[in-house]
Amino acid sequence: MATAGSQPLWSSRFGFLMASVGFAVGLGNIWRFPYVAGENGGAAFVLVYLACVFGIGVPILMAEMLIGRRGQGNPSTAVANVAIASGRSRHWRGIGGMGLLAAYTIEVVYAVVVGWVLWYLYKAVTTGFVGVDGPAASAQFAAVLADNVGMMFWTLVGLAITGLIIFSGVKNGIERAVSVMMPVMFLLLIGLAVYNYFAGGFAEAVTWLFTPDFSKISATTVLAAVSQAFFSIGVAMGGMMTYGAYLPRSISITRSVIIIVVADTFVAILAGLVIFPAVFHNGLDPAEGAGLIFHTLPVAFAQMPGGYLFSILFFIVLAVAGITSMVGLVESVNHWVEERFAIPRHKSALLVVGSIAVLSVLSCLSYNAMDELRIAGNNFNDAMDYFSTKILLPVGGLLIAIFAGWVVTKQASQDELTTLNVVGYEIWHFLIRFVVPPALLVIFVMGITG
Repeated sequence: MATAGSQPLWSSRFGFLMASVGFAVGLGNIWRFPYVAGENGGAAFVLVYLACVFGIGVPILMAEMLIGRRGQGNPSTAVANVAIASGRSRHWRGIGGMGLLAAYTIEVVYAVVVGWVLWYLYKAVTTGFVGVDGPAASAQFAAVLADNVGMMFWTLVGLAITGLIIFSGVKNGIERAVSVMMPVMFLLLIGLAVYNYFAGGFAEAVTWLFTPDFSKISATTVLAAVSQAFFSIGVAMGGMMTYGAYLPRSISITRSVIIIVVADTFVAILAGLVIFPAVFHNGLDPAEGAGLIFHTLPVAFAQMPGGYLFSILFFIVLAVAGITSMVGLVESVNHWVEERFAIPRHKSALLVVGSIAVLSVLSCLSYNAMDELRIAGNNFNDAMDYFSTKILLPVGGLLIAIFAGWVVTKQASQDELTTLNVVGYEIWHFLIRFVVPPALLVIFVMGITG
């Protein structure tokens, strides 16, 4: 493994890009994007989403990467080091700490959802959803939530896979795993989209995704697009800052971020071309919401030719996307534990994954045995989700933007963004100072008010 002092480094640009794309491309792209697009008018939403991705996502992702590489440490340490070098207080490290807390709480929730995906992959292999209709699909998911043993088992399976990758290190674990898993996921998604081109419903899906009706653009649409762009790319979760700390200086942050964001957006659009044709061809509702994956699609799989194989490949794609994102979330916390307590990676991996497993079990139980335990009216899992996505992410992202735009010296950020010309750098600096903060402030206020 390449190192900078004691700091591990990516051995190749390809490995870094696959790890970063794997972290960004998660269930937010394949699961969340289609149903959010469906709920907000399809093509009109996609246009606003693309504007948000490049106007907000790119600047803040560049900020995270440069802070990570400049600071050479876990998110908390990296922010502290950059702050001190900029003549400011090391107490700014709290921003990195907020990212770590967000990563940890999101991972608890995320592990449960990945467990659902793995369970549905098992069901796809064993049953192919044969004979499943709308009521049966709803009953099937209700049965999943009611079965705490089964839910815990598949949740722990996902965490075990994630832990094994983290345990094996940056080069031999993360880099090796994502270099195989991500190309496989891309190929499967493309294959499924091509299949849909011939299976029916493809033209309707293309129209839905790419023919905008500007009358459907409202404040709600804009807010949903900003939230989705922010959620999808994976900023303010510590993962991108951690991966930036492993980034050699020979690799351009700007070019890498553009590749990551384009790949992330490509997967989101491709997921729409995989999901919506099946929905339209079978006369189902594209605005089904969060139940689109677990309620609507099994019905489509049961009706479509080749549905058995299609369902298996689709849930493999979902599983890969979920696990590669889990790796990024866990690694950011694991890196902090390694440095904070000066313990070997294999011990920190066991400690971090083990503690997440305990809390994820509580999240599973919150759907059945512990359903009566409420936090501000939410069960344990929903409370963790609210705390991370409605508070930690927007506030953390806002503080990262302020830190990168107003605290980090221009000389430091210019040193890290060397491939940007003068105009390009000034555009980034303007966006990170004056566009990203108010956008994230709006997300935060709208999120907590409802």
